[in-house]
Amino acid sequence: MSGHSKWATIKHKKGALDAKRGALFTKLIKEITVAARNGGGSVESNPRLRTAVAKAKESNMPSDNIERAVKKGTGELPGVTYEEVIYEGYGPGGSALLIEALTDNKNRTTAEIRSLLEKKGGSMSGAGSVAWQFSKKGLIVVKKEAVDEEKLMTIALDAGASDFSSEKDSFEIIAEPHDFEKVKKAVGDSKVPTESAEMTKIPSATVKLGLNEAKNTLALIEALEEHEDVQNVYSNIDVSDEVLQQLGG
Repeated sequence: MSGHSKWATIKHKKGALDAKRGALFTKLIKEITVAARNGGGSVESNPRLRTAVAKAKESNMPSDNIERAVKKGTGELPGVTYEEVIYEGYGPGGSALLIEALTDNKNRTTAEIRSLLEKKGGSMSGAGSVAWQFSKKGLIVVKKEAVDEEKLMTIALDAGASDFSSEKDSFEIIAEPHDFEKVKKAVGDSKVPTESAEMTKIPSATVKLGLNEAKNTLALIEALEEHEDVQNVYSNIDVSDEVLQQLGG
């Protein structure tokens, strides 16, 4: 992968997604509601809902909250209608940013995201300006201490994974969207503990950042991720382990 999923690794090291539980639950409820609205309320037949519910359970969200969110999505209970919005922009050092949001007020969210970008040294760009750099993939991360490399590689590739790499502290498995559930199940059935398993967007190439640019870009991304309407932030940044150590990662 030549570091193309580097941002996913950086997120794990920096802990940028460790949001407060209340804020995290709000984001998860939005995602569950929209997933159920778009694909139905069955986790068996709705992969997006299945992923969202799995994340909610991993975050210890009460089952009642999950059930209500599903029912709001299917219309069985009244609820807010959320719109899916994608923002594209640039961070310090010219890094590309792809921001996914769910909002009940697009004008408000757009203004707030634009303001956040500008205050933190970034800028919003037009539709299509950076999205072409990213491809939707399934990403499974496994700690090196958890499994033998050859064993994991064999499991992943036999199940249909498209790529496998060894990073400093972990192994990363990449799968095409239509193969992701099959690969994830194969890893799980082999009793291999995963650090994360999720659909993500991986850039075709990365931008290497020095200390100051990395510090400013990570601060911008963290501010974006803390916004209540932002579900995901994808970036093409590449930060060396030495720079991460200086940043305290």
